[in-house]
Amino acid sequence: MQQENHMASASTGFVALAALCWGLSGGIGAILMAEGWDAFVVSFYRGAIGLLFVLLWLALRPRDSGLASRRLWFWSVVAGIGVAGNFSFYFVSIAEGSVAVAATLMYCAPVFVYLVSFALKLERATPLKWAAIVMVMIGIVLLTRIYDIGAGDVTPIGVGAGLLAGLFYAVFIFGFKYAAPHGSPQAILVIAFAALVIILIWPGDVDQTVAVLSTPVWPLFVALGVLGAGLSFILYIFGLNHTAPAVASIVAMVEPVTASLFGVVILNENLIGLQIFGMGLILVTVTALSVYSSARRTPSDLTNI
Repeated sequence: MQQENHMASASTGFVALAALCWGLSGGIGAILMAEGWDAFVVSFYRGAIGLLFVLLWLALRPRDSGLASRRLWFWSVVAGIGVAGNFSFYFVSIAEGSVAVAATLMYCAPVFVYLVSFALKLERATPLKWAAIVMVMIGIVLLTRIYDIGAGDVTPIGVGAGLLAGLFYAVFIFGFKYAAPHGSPQAILVIAFAALVIILIWPGDVDQTVAVLSTPVWPLFVALGVLGAGLSFILYIFGLNHTAPAVASIVAMVEPVTASLFGVVILNENLIGLQIFGMGLILVTVTALSVYSSARRTPSDLTNI
């Protein structure tokens, strides 16, 4: 029993560390884009360095990879499309607004999971779920200040990109979930990150992509890839082995909180009272929604992958 408790504590710590890494990666990306680096180039290197890590993981643990399964490849590529869109739109949202707003908007992903589940009839819509979705929408309005055009620092592109980052994260969640029965997590991530690299090589600035290899700020790109994709995804998957989904949902709030603090403390971003209230409304509602779905074991507990 004591050993199980230690494993559960360690696993929860892994989830928290993964969320912390994701939060820091948003701030690192913001620093790079402030120096003129293209959002797609930043996203490309985040995924490419992540690919090296999961390739090593697969090489160390090749058993039951499922790489011969066509379904594994199909759904892993879907997951790759999702993570490519998530990374790209997240950094576009940061470039057009702030780290705090972008991270919080992306955290709305469970809402998109619910809406897709409603549309595909995988999930039964209830008044409680719709009420939670409405609360999140109110929080988005307050956070982005779209009610007061011209007053905020977040552009319409920033708002749209932040929401699209959440939508594409939901695509990643569904792709990973349907690939999981056919192979190992490391095999799924290898295919997903390889798909990301192929997708993002096209929209990125070619000259910048090459210039990264000789730039003095290359350590920031390495840190972004290690924290934002390589180490964090592995930690998160290991952490989920002995962490209850409800606990993981709460601990995952470390990501938007860390990103927001990074933006305010390091990047001197400002949030007014209503924005902070809207952020809190989103974080509390989404976390409660995830905990509720985990307890009932509905399709929405995919948000805890």
